[in-house]
Amino acid sequence: MRPSRLAMRPYTCLQCLTRTRLGLTQTPRIASLHNSSRFLQQQSSDSPAASRPSIAPKPVVDIKHIRQNPDLYTQNCIERNYHQQATCPQRINHLHVIWQAKQREARSLRERSNILRRQLTDPGSIRDENADTIAAGTQLLTRDELIAEARKLKSLLSTIEAQETRILSEIESLALSIPNLTSEESPRGPEPKLLSLINEHPEPVPSASDRVWRSHVHIGNELGLLDFASAGTTSGWGWYFLLDEAAQLEQALIAYALDLAVRSGWRQVSPPSIVYSHIASACGFQPRDQNGETQIYTLAQSADDAGRGKPELSMAGTSEIPLAGMHASKTLLCPGDISEFSPLKYVAVSRCYRAEAGSRGLETKGLYRVHEFTKVELFGWTYPSLDSASDVFNEIVDLQTDLLSSLGLHCRVLEMPTHDLGASAARKIDIEAFFPSRRERNEGWGEVTSASICTDYQARRLATRLKGEDGKMIEGGYPFTVNGTAMAVPRVVAALLENGWDEETGTVVIPEVLRG
Repeated sequence: MRPSRLAMRPYTCLQCLTRTRLGLTQTPRIASLHNSSRFLQQQSSDSPAASRPSIAPKPVVDIKHIRQNPDLYTQNCIERNYHQQATCPQRINHLHVIWQAKQREARSLRERSNILRRQLTDPGSIRDENADTIAAGTQLLTRDELIAEARKLKSLLSTIEAQETRILSEIESLALSIPNLTSEESPRGPEPKLLSLINEHPEPVPSASDRVWRSHVHIGNELGLLDFASAGTTSGWGWYFLLDEAAQLEQALIAYALDLAVRSGWRQVSPPSIVYSHIASACGFQPRDQNGETQIYTLAQSADDAGRGKPELSMAGTSEIPLAGMHASKTLLCPGDISEFSPLKYVAVSRCYRAEAGSRGLETKGLYRVHEFTKVELFGWTYPSLDSASDVFNEIVDLQTDLLSSLGLHCRVLEMPTHDLGASAARKIDIEAFFPSRRERNEGWGEVTSASICTDYQARRLATRLKGEDGKMIEGGYPFTVNGTAMAVPRVVAALLENGWDEETGTVVIPEVLRG
């Protein structure tokens, strides 16, 4: 078939054409000429792209899966105590219907605009067109009328495209707020499931025991190892000084955990403690939790920096955040044989910063809940399958168990329920140690480590992809992430002081594995 004369000509957009016809010789800005959906999505002040810095990874949430399974995601939010987000799936579907209507409306306007453009550029090109074209009435309009209608269509189309962009932005924002789908292994509701115990209980029958227990705060003050008063003067509530043997104990715990992890095949990393806020958010760490309580510290920006759109910085609450960010906006390569894909396993020691606002912090004294602490963290990227992620997850839990067992601490291993899962975790196992000072609260148990499978929640938000040797995205496309605590130093120090205290001698017995 012979191509039309229009098809052989260079394309001229309708607005450029009308400006030329009217003799407007000043070169207009591109923004005012080409109001495409993609351009508006980048520029709209109502979209996440506007608040997200240009250097931030572009999240790729599976919105289609949410639309196709709204009841699944709603129930998941309810089970995880994310009641505010429970309405998001239905809202997404409602907005999608509106967006489709806007698409149809815009398509009709573009078709009419194309007819006007053809009539303006080459009226003869449509003389032999069918009755539909003639019915459009363009041949009955004068040039001035064609230009006036073209302008009107352009304005209407710009308005509709802006509305489409706002709708898509809201859909993306709603999708990003929905927590990860929960593993079948996680108990539904508020109660955890006991999996196992580590070491013997130091006081199995409290009523028959005459052992004197002390809190680590009392022991630390008695031995001159902890100074909370001076830290209150320098920094405020939630900070502390470790002195003498306590400071040495901190370093010994770090070295011990790192040594065991490295010998187990984990690659050691020294990460930054300050990260972009958008990286923390992509990992599931929000400035405030679903209860509105402050979670992380952000660095104040000057008005000039904020005006220039300089990305906001935050203090990392855990090295999980910078370790995940190492591969943001990157593509990992996977061999053709899945069995040959080796998980990327990192171990890092870092200072961690937690705002810990609200009653949780106020009710806790000493080292158990503090604003700044040292932690050894494990983080892994795996093939996008639960089997691969579970292998690394189980490796982390085994390593945690070995560490705490060798320290002589009595612990319990818990499969955490849906009410205790953060936004990113599909499954989480906590290990709680026995703290004599906490016997009146939770029977003495206190969390010292946790391990989580986050499936592709973080990878999608960090735009971390997985491709085969042929350059094509593999099935699943986004690697799974797994993380866990190897050593939360202050809590373990507290547990060792309390469990190792000898009232008669006024000393603390240090585990054999930590002695030089």
